[in-house]
Amino acid sequence: MNEFSVIGKRIAMVDAAGKTTGAGKYTDDLSVPGMLVGKILHSPYPHARIKRIATSRAAKLDGVVAVVTGKDARNPYGILPVGHDEHALALDKVRYVGDNVACVAAVSETIAEKALELIDVEYELLPGYFDPEESMKAQTDLIHDNKPHNIEKDYHHVFGDPDKALAEADCVMEGRFIANEVTHAAMEPHSTLAAFEIDSQTGKPGRLTVWSSTQVPYYLQHKLSLVLEMPMAQIRVIKPLVGGGFGGKSEVIPLEIIAAIAARAARAPVKITYTREEVFWAHRGRPRTIIDLKTGVKKDGTITAVKARVVQDGGGYCSYGVVTILYSGALLGALYDIPNIGYDGYRVLTNKPACGAMRGHGTVNVRFAFESQLDEIALKLNLDPAEIRRRNLLKPPCVTVNNLRVQSYGLPECIEQVVERSKWRERKGKLSRGRGLGIACSHYVSGAANSIIRSDMPHSTVNIKIDRDGGVVVYTGTSEIGQGSDTMTAQVAAEVLGCSLGRVKIVAADTDLTPIDIGSYSSRVTFMAGNATLRAAEEVKKQIALAAARKMDCAPEELVFRDDLIVRGDDFGKGFAGEGARATQSCLHIMFIDEAKIRVKAGDGGNGCMAFRREKYVPRGGPSGGDGGHGWLLCSATGSAWRQAQRRGGRSISSVFLRSAGCRSERGRGDRRSHSSQSLGSARLRARVEPCFCRRSDHRLRLDGHGPGAHRRNGLERWNADESRHARIP
Repeated sequence: MNEFSVIGKRIAMVDAAGKTTGAGKYTDDLSVPGMLVGKILHSPYPHARIKRIATSRAAKLDGVVAVVTGKDARNPYGILPVGHDEHALALDKVRYVGDNVACVAAVSETIAEKALELIDVEYELLPGYFDPEESMKAQTDLIHDNKPHNIEKDYHHVFGDPDKALAEADCVMEGRFIANEVTHAAMEPHSTLAAFEIDSQTGKPGRLTVWSSTQVPYYLQHKLSLVLEMPMAQIRVIKPLVGGGFGGKSEVIPLEIIAAIAARAARAPVKITYTREEVFWAHRGRPRTIIDLKTGVKKDGTITAVKARVVQDGGGYCSYGVVTILYSGALLGALYDIPNIGYDGYRVLTNKPACGAMRGHGTVNVRFAFESQLDEIALKLNLDPAEIRRRNLLKPPCVTVNNLRVQSYGLPECIEQVVERSKWRERKGKLSRGRGLGIACSHYVSGAANSIIRSDMPHSTVNIKIDRDGGVVVYTGTSEIGQGSDTMTAQVAAEVLGCSLGRVKIVAADTDLTPIDIGSYSSRVTFMAGNATLRAAEEVKKQIALAAARKMDCAPEELVFRDDLIVRGDDFGKGFAGEGARATQSCLHIMFIDEAKIRVKAGDGGNGCMAFRREKYVPRGGPSGGDGGHGWLLCSATGSAWRQAQRRGGRSISSVFLRSAGCRSERGRGDRRSHSSQSLGSARLRARVEPCFCRRSDHRLRLDGHGPGAHRRNGLERWNADESRHARIP
């Protein structure tokens, strides 16, 4: 029973049908009644002060509903807490060709584009900075007045004694490497649809719903709240299908906020979709990087020291830059055993589109330089390039010289497999002219120690609901962007609960429905959200196993969950004898009572939830008679939820629920059987399970349908002596 039943099997991705048939909806496919088209006026200059903006002619054009500028949303924002230097629409100056100046919302794209031509902007041109090393020399006309020498951030780290180690090295190699800018070129351009509900009481715009092509719905919700000065509870962000992200949609892009600003001004839904040219202006790709690298080694190829000076061209705004330049140095020493490291990193502002995160955020360019230099050293020392890498491997678990903890490390096996399968020894240096065989290694971290939004909240949270017929609904805030996170989540839940993949439904990336997840970036989703799913599913499984074990007169540990069945381990694989035999089998009906749900947020950060109803529940599906049945509830709730429930129900509902769960009734306190799992993976479980079953001697419980023998009376009124601890629900 060690073999997985779902994980590791060849399956279709859970969203494959929608994507392959065209039925799936991307943001630009969406339309709502009264929707307007938004178009943005971009700066034609790389660096200039805005002296005047006149929008009256554009506003008077027939078909134009609203024209907005920077004064309509003055609050700055940025993806990092230390980098709030952007405005959705420029206020005082523009900082690159393509910077956002104004937006028109009109009834058609043609009218909106014509209106842009009627907006009159007066600019005062300023000197432009396009080379990062030249930009660092700037004294006046700075890109941002609070950033001397146009330096966004610089780091200077020394670990060990790199100067001494280089002086004592048998071989020192030095060189300059330049990696130019790269953009993501996702198939789907950025697109956002924003719509306000009109408040029935005030007649003014109320709740905001935003559909956007994003990797980070929660961060988008947070930045919309800052810029629009609205409570986050009044903002709903929904991620439709995403046609590729690669990091380019892992921060808030200007059109995502501009669409909401325009929708508020127009009092109508507004959708903005970038052209391909606008995607390049928005950018957020991998920065141009200049790397000066010096590496010292012993005669046998053992690395003794590395010094690196890295200059990144960050463009006109901070974006992820503070992190990007940090990662370039911090991860330099996390792949090989390097005892002495010196790092000087500079993130420099220039008058170009802002750079951000892109696959292997912050590490790719420096790794290219380091691996190239390692090959040069191997050639000089007459060492095999694969062998020099083997001689510098870490020995996990370990902590690197710059205090990075390495727990898993598959590089030795990776190198071994590459050498073997590529026939390295037979082919290296022996291919025809113009063809070659090389080796290089890279790595990345899974997630980050801190959330971008500073708080103690979990990085990933997963809620699991079990439906009446044994269906499983997993609520997760993770963003499926083509990398397969929804499929991974479904596989983990199905594997733990022993059910088929078809039983699992994923509800993801909707801030009104799903718990917080900080987003799909930094190779974190499978590790963090996967572990959250695993732990939530294990808690649900534990609840089901306790119920099944009482029915089957065995210990919960003896039960096996597999192929939509719950059986004793020694009974698994025997199968059913046919429909006649099947009719006499015991059943487990896993049920979620979803009428009159009350959800609350507990003061300690935990999620509380309670579900209740006044109607009586009677199991159906089999002949009357039999040897009796019973039903019970397990609830997870906070004290405030109980009090709200009492007010709604007008009676002591908390007492009913606590007794039905087999706990002492103490009004105002939650069920002591509630479970919450919180860790780095941060599973936070809200499970409400109501097994309804009848007693039979067989040891198989099915996850679908009701079994025979359940009473058809209007209430749960017959109890066996050993079940008297459960309160009747009158």
